[in-house]
Amino acid sequence: MTQSHLFYQTDSRRPVLAEARGIYMWDVDGKRYIDGSSGAMVSNIGHSNPRVLDAMRRQMEKSTFGYRLHFETEPSEKLAAKVAGLTPEGMEKVFFVSGGSEAVESAIKIARQYAVTIGQSSRWKVISRAPSYHGSTLGALALTSYTPLTRPFEPMMQAMPKIPAPQAYLDGLDPGDPATGAHYAAMLEAKILEERPDTVLAFIHEPVGGASTGALVPPAGYMQAVRDTCDRHGVILIHDEVMSGGGRTGRFLGADHWGVAPDIIAISKGFGAGYAPLGAMIAHDRIVDPVLKAGGFMHGHTYAGNPLACAAGLAVLEEIEAGAMMENAAATGDLLKSRLGDLMQRYAFIGDVRGKGLLLAFELVADRQSMRPLPKALNAHSELVELAYQEGLIIYSRRTRDGTEGDHFLVCPPMITSADQVEEIMTMLTSALDRFAERVEPALKQSA
Repeated sequence: MTQSHLFYQTDSRRPVLAEARGIYMWDVDGKRYIDGSSGAMVSNIGHSNPRVLDAMRRQMEKSTFGYRLHFETEPSEKLAAKVAGLTPEGMEKVFFVSGGSEAVESAIKIARQYAVTIGQSSRWKVISRAPSYHGSTLGALALTSYTPLTRPFEPMMQAMPKIPAPQAYLDGLDPGDPATGAHYAAMLEAKILEERPDTVLAFIHEPVGGASTGALVPPAGYMQAVRDTCDRHGVILIHDEVMSGGGRTGRFLGADHWGVAPDIIAISKGFGAGYAPLGAMIAHDRIVDPVLKAGGFMHGHTYAGNPLACAAGLAVLEEIEAGAMMENAAATGDLLKSRLGDLMQRYAFIGDVRGKGLLLAFELVADRQSMRPLPKALNAHSELVELAYQEGLIIYSRRTRDGTEGDHFLVCPPMITSADQVEEIMTMLTSALDRFAERVEPALKQSA
């Protein structure tokens, strides 16, 4: 491999990608991989969908760029209307961006401008959860609680208040008990009161957890209790659906499982499904209308509403509907979750399996009773990913506990995955886990 002039997080190199189709990818040496994480939970409808590519070609023949202040475009208008029809009642305003960080930045900025417009300029604090990840730009990073990513930049950011994420399984609480949901929602209420309600602008969280909490599903009653708490104190509720939105959980939005509507939604990743950089901030009319009447939203990005990206996004949504992909994500997700759960009988170090649809994760622990994490020195979060990669399976990992320890792995193949392909995934994953067990079990005996 020749010298690369690109740089990423490390100096390590990966094989060169040759092609990708469906759930499979091939490198230039001909090795095949299963995209078991849809990239970074992006390629929701699989790779190289011919109808999406055709839609993009047709748009390329018309125009590839039209600046939003100079022209309206047919693809952006059609996609906005489609999105408005898939989101809760009253959420009729859509602002397109190029990715999840931009979507979150747009969400907190429209919230702030709304507060200023209606005479509540004392409200500026955005409460989020720990751990969490909301993006890599400085505004979104200030909402993030993941020490390796935030610590270097803390002097450059405005610190924002945090509350614990509802990780009931780590706290020894029953996630099916509404009292557990009330327990975690009460932490939001306490934080709002501690900060003073007239200073709190918004609360942001992921309805189904992403990378930082590994497909965390909220405990019973939590979602509605959070909504009620925000209403009680005039706090704007923002749902970060960057990873959970777009149908991956079996519903278009993760929050649809609980019938709870936010005030603002940030969506990306599977929304454009990897065909073009695309995301959106969707807001309730009552938020947007006062801002527009006061002179407009003081925010924007060069590629907002790009016609080529929007043509791709519209085609992606049409494919999801035509192929009943959300229904398949729900059914195939149930199968995959069950098969991941079976692994707990084989490997004592798997402590939890969780998620909805095809947003799934399993977590490794040293002891299920105490949920004590594996020794940090094992670097399980990277070791198992590498072993799976050698088998030809791509999975995605993070450290569970604020990025410093604990190991969870996201298994999130595209929404087109079949039952037979689930078995392919499980064969490769089991082989990787067998090899990992040879390394971890002696270390666990020593630490017992």
